[in-house]
Amino acid sequence: MIQRQKGCNDIYGREAKVWKYIDTVIDAMMEKYNYNYIRTPIFEATELFHRGVGETTDIVTKESYDFEDKGGRKITLRPEGTAGVVRSFIENKMYGDPNQPVKVYYNGTMYRYERPQSGRDRELTQFGMEILGSDDPLTDAEIISAAVNVFKMLGLKEIKVNLNSLGDNESRDNYRKALVDYFKPHINELCEDCVERLEKNPLRILDCKVDAENEVLKNAPKTLDYLTEESRDRFEKVQEYLEIMQIDYTINPNIVRGLDYYNHTVFEIEAKVEGFGSNNVLGGGGRYNGLVNQLDGPETPCVGFASGIGRLVKALELEEVKVPIVEDIDLFIMYVNEEEKKYAAYLTQELRLAGFIVDTEYTGRSLKGQFKQADRLNAKYICVLNSEDLDNNEVKIKNNKTKEEEVISLDALIYYLDEKLTTEVEDDECDCGCGHHHEHGECEHGECKCSHHHEEKGE
Repeated sequence: MIQRQKGCNDIYGREAKVWKYIDTVIDAMMEKYNYNYIRTPIFEATELFHRGVGETTDIVTKESYDFEDKGGRKITLRPEGTAGVVRSFIENKMYGDPNQPVKVYYNGTMYRYERPQSGRDRELTQFGMEILGSDDPLTDAEIISAAVNVFKMLGLKEIKVNLNSLGDNESRDNYRKALVDYFKPHINELCEDCVERLEKNPLRILDCKVDAENEVLKNAPKTLDYLTEESRDRFEKVQEYLEIMQIDYTINPNIVRGLDYYNHTVFEIEAKVEGFGSNNVLGGGGRYNGLVNQLDGPETPCVGFASGIGRLVKALELEEVKVPIVEDIDLFIMYVNEEEKKYAAYLTQELRLAGFIVDTEYTGRSLKGQFKQADRLNAKYICVLNSEDLDNNEVKIKNNKTKEEEVISLDALIYYLDEKLTTEVEDDECDCGCGHHHEHGECEHGECKCSHHHEEKGE
């Protein structure tokens, strides 16, 4: 039997519905923030990631899927989304669009050749957003707020922003020299990779997974001590905007991020999720003002964020967040003979086009078996076709919850179902009038369990 590749997953059934729900929340929030969806190729020229992400990063040196195509071109499956977006920004001359800055988001698969473990797959799905063309500290705060609000809308609680600044080029140069001076006497206490990083990119040492608990790393110089006055003022403005937006944050000088292109603001966002262990980080990002120019485009300030969808799914599961996904159907159509089956095919088509969720029998089950299938599908109503009713232009409709039956004119069927299903939805809403249904949980302490607040209503 051919099996899926290591580090890849089949997503189906209820889990797939949760993934799709997360997609809809992301799309809705991005629309509110006026970000446009962008889709870039899954594979790009290898040079894009070597120049963009950085030759010294683990993604490039250890984790990238590199190959030659039939034309001898060096190709890499994308390990992250930003470099591809920047390439598209340059190639399509988006910098010439009078509508600046360019605000985009993506949601797609990435590939990293690493040892599969919980929360780390070789094929992963990542959601990200980028603002290209503005150096305003407000855009740093906006992209953080957008990410925080996506997590909150999904129902996650105790969202925490860890914030730091790497400063401008002068700040980074000063900090780099301080790190080299600090780590040189301790070089034998570091892992083999960190020894190599010391001269190439000492900031990467701070992001080392092997030496994460090493006291040498914990006592290393902090970026904030080496910021220029201009960089410090900029960082304070980012904090001021976050406070205006009522986004809680903590200054964490240990945040450096793992990619070479970051400068100024860097951040990670975490949630208190039981079962995640010590690493509750859901996503992160920062400012990368030099990347567009580094990839042969004009000087363009940018800021971005990315989060793994698989990690969000796991967080919702561990926190037992009630996800409002559809796990029932409106109507199941049943039949016995071939003539009834033909009409079932016609009626199913008509009702689906009218907006109802409808299914019918496809495997030749008996009538008893079809009733069981309707229950498995959580059908709200059952339509039992028989030739006599059809001759009279009628069908029998059964409420699968109350078991009440009615004979309905076919001409009135759509109106009947629409009225019944609409009434059920209204009856199922919270008494406070928030418009959310009891399948999300009853209101308590002024808040639905579906995480939608009632503060505006004062309830």
